[in-house]
Amino acid sequence: MPIRVASAIKDAIAQGHAVVALESTVVTHGLPAPQNLELALDLERIVREAGAHPATVGVLDGDLVVGLSEQELARLATGGAEKATLWNLAALMAFGQAAGTTVATTLHAAHLSGISVFATGGIGGVHDEPFDESADLAALARTPVITVCAGPKSILNAEATLERLETAGVPVLGYRSNRLAGFHVPLTDLPVSARLDTPEDVAATYRNHRELGLDQALLVSNPVSEGFTRETYAAWLEQAREAAAANGIRGHATTPFLLDALAKASQGATVDVNLRLLRENTQLASEIAHAVASTRSGVLA
Repeated sequence: MPIRVASAIKDAIAQGHAVVALESTVVTHGLPAPQNLELALDLERIVREAGAHPATVGVLDGDLVVGLSEQELARLATGGAEKATLWNLAALMAFGQAAGTTVATTLHAAHLSGISVFATGGIGGVHDEPFDESADLAALARTPVITVCAGPKSILNAEATLERLETAGVPVLGYRSNRLAGFHVPLTDLPVSARLDTPEDVAATYRNHRELGLDQALLVSNPVSEGFTRETYAAWLEQAREAAAANGIRGHATTPFLLDALAKASQGATVDVNLRLLRENTQLASEIAHAVASTRSGVLA
């Protein structure tokens, strides 16, 4: 089977220890070197200091690897890696390529290897451009892994994304809030399905979710501690979209163009918030993984 689980991660899963899956697109496509590797190692450090095991997922030499070593992360950080989504994963592996994994691909790998908790920054969702929807939505609809995020990425249509998640039966749980997190903006005005105030609440909900035979992800919406006001961010986003239209930017090129334009408009502040929410989500995911491990008996794998 072309999935390789690091021995330390395999042992931790077998012994019922807390494990947190992490994606690797932050290394391959998120930041320039050497900040990309520094961030990946920092996120792993946060997990370890919380007493859990970090399992960063990536594609190397045709293998889907769960639990990349520091040397393997360094290889991905040097540049040239592809982005592995579920629609190209098998082909990338067939040709022995290297790739960072998206939310959807990391979710799939985590579930295949028996990991119940995954930390990311923001999920993909519904774009304003017609018919442009992230594969993350379909993956969340069929992968029973707790996914800690700061809501949909801020360039998305949050209301439409939440509607799609509701249609798919994905529980969207507000961590210490009744409203959906807005990524760079701490909170939207959109109500979530339930509010949970402790990692133990999340673990108990997950146990019920699995014992009921439900196969969707449990999406934990964790508002960033310090972000922007809706008005400030909306003004920057409008400028970025006008620039994209003026430059004829469409399709897959739109997201990186908008993110770059937002970083410039905010003088780098959007990047700072992105890093903050990644660290905060990783910390919360580690705490949830501990709570899940402590109530593991009776939870379906």
